[in-house]
Amino acid sequence: MTPETMIPDTLIPGGMTGDQAVLFAILLALFALLVWGRWRYDVVAFASLMACVALGLVPTGEAFNGFAHPATITVAAVLVLSRVLSGTGAIDRLTQIVRPATGNTTTHVGALAGLAAAMSAVMNNVGALGILMPMAIESARKAVRSPSLVLMPLSFGSMLGGLITLIGTPPNIIVASYRGELTGEPFHMFDYTPVGLAIALTGVVFVALVGWRLVPQRASARAKGELFDIENYVTEVTVPEDNPNIGKTLREIDEMTEDIDAIIMDQIRGDRAYPPATRKQLRAGDILKIEAAPDEIDKFVSKLGLEIGSEDSGVEPREKSSDASLMEAVVTPGSRLDGRLVSSLKLFARRGITLLGVSRQGQPFHGRLRSFRIRPGDVLLLHGEGEQLADLVPAFGCLPLAERELHFGKRGKGPAVIAIFAAAIAAASFGLVPIHIAFGMAIVLLVATDLMNVRELYDGIDWSVIVLLGALIPVGGALQATGATSLIADGVLSLTAGLPAAAVLVIVMVVTMTLSDILNNAATAVVMAPIAATIAQRLGVDPDPFLMAIAVAASCAFLTPIGHQNNALILGPGGYRFGDYWRMGLPLEILVIAVAVPVILVIWPL
Repeated sequence: MTPETMIPDTLIPGGMTGDQAVLFAILLALFALLVWGRWRYDVVAFASLMACVALGLVPTGEAFNGFAHPATITVAAVLVLSRVLSGTGAIDRLTQIVRPATGNTTTHVGALAGLAAAMSAVMNNVGALGILMPMAIESARKAVRSPSLVLMPLSFGSMLGGLITLIGTPPNIIVASYRGELTGEPFHMFDYTPVGLAIALTGVVFVALVGWRLVPQRASARAKGELFDIENYVTEVTVPEDNPNIGKTLREIDEMTEDIDAIIMDQIRGDRAYPPATRKQLRAGDILKIEAAPDEIDKFVSKLGLEIGSEDSGVEPREKSSDASLMEAVVTPGSRLDGRLVSSLKLFARRGITLLGVSRQGQPFHGRLRSFRIRPGDVLLLHGEGEQLADLVPAFGCLPLAERELHFGKRGKGPAVIAIFAAAIAAASFGLVPIHIAFGMAIVLLVATDLMNVRELYDGIDWSVIVLLGALIPVGGALQATGATSLIADGVLSLTAGLPAAAVLVIVMVVTMTLSDILNNAATAVVMAPIAATIAQRLGVDPDPFLMAIAVAASCAFLTPIGHQNNALILGPGGYRFGDYWRMGLPLEILVIAVAVPVILVIWPL
């Protein structure tokens, strides 16, 4: 109890103190809100921190210590360095090795998953997926293969590769930092490698030989040249004042465009929508809602002299320009567009970019664009000048779904960036400085040598993850301070009484994987690491194998699209549904446990 505690620390029925009961209630609300997904996980985490502070469970002087925690600083630094590393184009050259392997699905999937795993060992796995996904989609299109067959293996491969080193995934950093608090010595850069490498190799082989066969193939690959295999978009176009087709009926318009694969769904005038079967003539200001593929929308608008967009849909109509182009982009977790209605996106019109259509899980949205609320994994069809699209799409937190050759003039600086990155890793690996200090020095050096500007530094950080960690680390401390971790550990041990320590280790891994499938993996690691260590202490065994098990299990969220950012990122482009992930994810999680437990017990004995 601290002097600021507002809750009487009296024992309540069941052997639980008042502090513990309130903290469990806050955690239960936290988990429920994270699963519900109505609010962003960083907002929910910060609210839980404020609740703990208000109720005296976290002292006010320690409320924001999590933002200065070494784990939080290290995650931020890894995100920045991954962004700079990908921006140089140095890693893009590695993608060339995939091209010869696209002859059959097994080698295609194996090459992509293997490359993703290798890249994720030295950079954040979300960044690795961001680099590889456009290339994977393009390679699938050229091989006349559905992207759904390659994107899920690619995502899982990147998550498996993150297990290999300390910097591959936030749970590794969180667990390493907690071990430092517990024993005075954190896990180091390559302490994860023996276990992580065994799991990654086994997992990639499984994904390549068996896993992709379990993934539903939503549709056959198209041959029309789309960036990826997605259903048509539904968009709105406007009839301008001087259009030569004013006065014609939709039947006549349909005859004029019979060579274009576009369907007129509605003719909208004012607040009313008329079906295309009516004989109403076109008037200036009429809106036509059409369903078509991106290139067919382009043909339809050009042939009829229409304007792209409509004021009623939340974007200003604009004429088709010869310099303008179409781009498909996926909304990433943490995007500035997440949760916003299309009708509120006036920034597109101000910047000269128009949102033409949206797709969710591979299916077009058939309602009015203005009423669509954007979520991570949605695919947006954008129209604008090529340079504007290239600059603004990443700024909005979206990923363009095409192979990218724009690296902002840094291709020649790749070797220098890699050298600084490698030096930082070496300094941390040999114990010269803590890893968060080594990476901090690397960032200063990159800025000082003009290899990165300050804007890129801040843009490279996923602030939602930083807020999540900064908020939950003090909450995790409250779990220990109130004795809640001991209470949970005793409950687990009472349920597993008589079982050997290795069996308890397996159960802890299963529980952690389950939590990670429905919560953020970093949040899972923050909550489960102290619980696992307490269980180990109660059993009288070394906590290291239990902490290593938490790091592995928290990163293996393969059952749902919400447990890991990578799974959310591929949801739209792959046309996946919520229930598709477990088909390959469940056997993969079982395989991970089967490989991880024996290797952990050999490398980190009980």
